[in-house]
Amino acid sequence: MKSLHRLLLLAPFFLLQGCASTLLPNSGVAADAGFKTFEEAQGAFAKIVPHRTTSTQLTGLGFDIGAENVRQIPYPDLVARLAPNGISLEHLDDGIRQCILARMDCRLYEYRIGREARVRQGHVVLDLLNFKRVTEIDSWRFDALVALRHDVVLFHTYGGEPRNRRVEQETNPLGPLQGAGESAAGQLLLR
Repeated sequence: MKSLHRLLLLAPFFLLQGCASTLLPNSGVAADAGFKTFEEAQGAFAKIVPHRTTSTQLTGLGFDIGAENVRQIPYPDLVARLAPNGISLEHLDDGIRQCILARMDCRLYEYRIGREARVRQGHVVLDLLNFKRVTEIDSWRFDALVALRHDVVLFHTYGGEPRNRRVEQETNPLGPLQGAGESAAGQLLLR
């Protein structure tokens, strides 16, 4: 009779395995400035024309210098980034050369745009009890530099990761007790 009660108590957990993906938590992070994909950001960035595009036009393309995902690079770091290891000025792109010679009149902005979606997969009971967690991560990242002088773009470049897919898997043979054992061991070492 006791084994029947135990089986009835565990039955809902075993029935949940068919709908595991809908019961497990999912999360995401976005710093997208209105772009849904790397290619979309890249396409907008390709419309920037050195010595013609203004900061107002940058904003219209989705690259607002006042946005939250933008960092202004100070002049000493600007020189280190655009002319590393003392490369002579004549070997640099014309826009970079003009920016370096303009000193404090040139501003370099770094954009970090992207999205990351984390979806937990697997058996809901094993996940909830911390025995086995599998997370699929799908992301993209678009990094760009834009140099402006007197509100006009002198130079721009980009890079990043158009698509990054990976799977994180965590296995804990002791399940919910795994962390407790590690915490106890850490406490013993601290004493």
